Amino acid sequence: MSLADQIFDLTGRVALVTGASSGLGWRFAQVLAGQGASVVLAARRTDKLEALKAQIEADGGAAHCVALDVADRGAIAAAFDEAEAVFGPITIQVNNAGMAVEKMVLETSEQDWRSIMDVNLDAVWWCSQEAAKRMIAAQVPGCIINTSSVLANNAMPTLAAYSVTKAGVSQMTRSMAVEFARHKIRVNAIAPGYIVTEINEEALLSPKGDFLKKNIPQRQFGTPVDLDGALMLLASDRAGRFMTGEVVVVDGGHSVAI
Repeated sequence: MSLADQIFDLTGRVALVTGASSGLGWRFAQVLAGQGASVVLAARRTDKLEALKAQIEADGGAAHCVALDVADRGAIAAAFDEAEAVFGPITIQVNNAGMAVEKMVLETSEQDWRSIMDVNLDAVWWCSQEAAKRMIAAQVPGCIINTSSVLANNAMPTLAAYSVTKAGVSQMTRSMAVEFARHKIRVNAIAPGYIVTEINEEALLSPKGDFLKKNIPQRQFGTPVDLDGALMLLASDRAGRFMTGEVVVVDGGHSVAI
């Protein structure tokens, strides 16, 4: 086994990935399974999860599907119970489920606000808390990886509510990292820039996308594969051992350009 393989080997680890039915969550689950972790696939669309499970198993990995609406706080503990019954204690928690409400501030309703807060912010809090409690009870070291965004520190019309949630996720990451460090639990986040997925590809591959691309120093959008390195760094107890409370930006230089 090469040094790189040793550093990023996740054999014996158990990961739970929310929002695994598409986009970044789908890729995150593939990567973790490919590095040897047993992966619990969590999302509302179980038909999509089953397709991913079949793909992972065909590649020699181990996966299990659980139906989970992260906005339903009561369903979170049940999902963890099922995951533990199949694979044992979760040692890698990936909070990836998310949504966007694209409306100007004055057009954003109370329901719009509540919906995006429930999924993008509250669910990250409760899933992280549940994961940490169980890691501590099982006396196992672990890590929590959150999906933030470059919009946590930048503003864009129609995405104010989304930006607020991602700023909250970034600060939550830092705060939890400080509290959980004594329990050997690392908490970090990945902040992607424009990443082409099935949800946004129509917009990003349009003339509007061409305009947005001009503001990125690399003059290109990312793909889910471009987050593989950051994910493996943060998930590995060896590679990321001395990292906690960090928000790793992967955006082609977008957020640092003037």
